[in-house]
Amino acid sequence: MFLKRTVVTLILLPIGLALIAWGGWVYYGFITLILSLAAFEYIKLFQAGGFRPAKVLAIAATLVIALQRALVDFERADLTLSLLILLAMAYHLIQFERGSQRAGVDFAITISCFLYIGWLGSYLISLRRLPDGLWWLLTALIAVWLADTGAYLVGSRIGKHKMTPRLSPHKSWEGYLAGIIFSVSGTVLAASFWPVWGGPGLVITPLRSALLALVLSVLTILGDLGESMIKRQVGVKDSGNLLPGHGGVFDRIDSWVWAAVIGYYMILLYL
Repeated sequence: MFLKRTVVTLILLPIGLALIAWGGWVYYGFITLILSLAAFEYIKLFQAGGFRPAKVLAIAATLVIALQRALVDFERADLTLSLLILLAMAYHLIQFERGSQRAGVDFAITISCFLYIGWLGSYLISLRRLPDGLWWLLTALIAVWLADTGAYLVGSRIGKHKMTPRLSPHKSWEGYLAGIIFSVSGTVLAASFWPVWGGPGLVITPLRSALLALVLSVLTILGDLGESMIKRQVGVKDSGNLLPGHGGVFDRIDSWVWAAVIGYYMILLYL
């Protein structure tokens, strides 16, 4: 498993970094595709549990939200979300009339898909659009990756005290704390090289990168645990099998979604 994860990471990492560096519609299109695939997997998870959310509508709504974020950022986003929620309700009213016994729950799953995956996930676009967004995005993603890596390496070896026995029994407090330490120290080190590679010299200071990494490493684990909650409820191990050793796309971006929205507002309001 570890070998598969490593090989896939070594293949995808350069591609991902190139797309992030390229920016513009190359990057926006990539994120839109990723979010659409994650939405598909999200719906499939609930279908495995016997629910019947509106798959096509949820994926299409995710696509629309991401494209709108790329085109005009948050302009008219309130109108778009309102119309999509009303459309979802209308669809599930029809489904109930046709005999669906859990149309109300299915409606909630449908809108949670395009709000959680589409709306929150699109902050990966908004974060890249910020001034010096390339470097802030890299800083945020490195913070999350180092937190996950540190938690896995340490937790799998010396983890004794279970953190969440029901949600994710393999996670330990030792691994969690190690992930925070890895994240903060490694992110500060990585960000110190941004000026060497053409990044801003006075914007992402060691203090700012440390604060961002600290908050993200502490909180983004909730994204991982949130997906675990859904998978355990429906009795599924992975959201998909597109990425050998990693599972599905949703399995990979569960923490990114949290990092994007938290990072965006931290940078915009406080950093």
